[in-house]
Amino acid sequence: MSPRPHACLTQHLVWRRLQRGQLEFLWSLAGRALPHFLPPEFPFPLGTCFLSVAQGASLIPSSYPTGALGLVLGHPFDTVKVRLQTQTTYRGIIDCMVKTYRHESLLGFFKGMSFPIASIAMVNSVLFGVYSNTLLALTATSHQERRAQPPSYIHVFIAGCTGGFVQVYCLAPFDLIKVRLQNQTEPRARPPGSPPPRYRGPVHCAVSIFQEEGPRGLFRGAWALTLRDTPTLGIYFVTYEWLCRQSTRDGQDPSPATVLVAGGFAGIASWVVATPLDVIKSRLQMAGLKRRAYRGVLDCMVSSARQEGLGVFFRGLTINSARAFPVNAVTFLSYEYLLRSWG
Repeated sequence: MSPRPHACLTQHLVWRRLQRGQLEFLWSLAGRALPHFLPPEFPFPLGTCFLSVAQGASLIPSSYPTGALGLVLGHPFDTVKVRLQTQTTYRGIIDCMVKTYRHESLLGFFKGMSFPIASIAMVNSVLFGVYSNTLLALTATSHQERRAQPPSYIHVFIAGCTGGFVQVYCLAPFDLIKVRLQNQTEPRARPPGSPPPRYRGPVHCAVSIFQEEGPRGLFRGAWALTLRDTPTLGIYFVTYEWLCRQSTRDGQDPSPATVLVAGGFAGIASWVVATPLDVIKSRLQMAGLKRRAYRGVLDCMVSSARQEGLGVFFRGLTINSARAFPVNAVTFLSYEYLLRSWG
């Protein structure tokens, strides 16, 4: 039986009201509720944060396909990167890839991907929504006006840092679960009598961390993630803006080719800066599982350097750079298309 006409009309009206601004109310409500579930180390005013992301929420339906595609293509590289950073059983990228394939088949490269797939659109909407609204607050110019009156690089850097800081709220628990699952090296088809993996899936992983480590356990490594993303995303957006301006005439929009190249190199530049703290972040996230006590970010840095040398801070840089170019090129192309469609 088909839905009743007045029911369809009601649903249509509800959706239209959401599109006309009620999303701001939902984001502000979430901003008031979320602090009660977070550890006290997160002092940022979430209500303001969520209000500024209301516009970015409209990125979700349009940007999800490209964001999800980029994540699927990049996740195998991310799995290799995480294992190189947190384990000492691999001699390098090729050795890690070969052992993962032989022991776990092709599916081993996609462990921990479900939560990132589910959250990619939300995380990107937070990042780009906060970035755009912060830039609007700093310059009082719309996206189209910024081509004729480009914002200063300082404003771009501040807006990027703000977006990076705020997205940690959304990213930290998902990233922790992803890293824990990526480090499970048990094959999918286990021989009889072999022990089962510690986590049966992302939901079981989240519940287990909550039960064993408490609510703060879901934010393990969040400070390192904050230190990684805050300045790095400032550099990320500055690099993108600089490359676009060098290749585009004043007052004109960059071509799709320019956007792809600028976005790709912005991704590489950001990972060159981010990789040392990315290593520390991953090790802190795994410390709870291994019952290894780090007293904090600095202690983890000192311990890692003493035991494995300074080269440990650049593990995964090569594979990060290879993954960063295509993923960020597509991300920025989607972002520019959406901004132009908004006018």
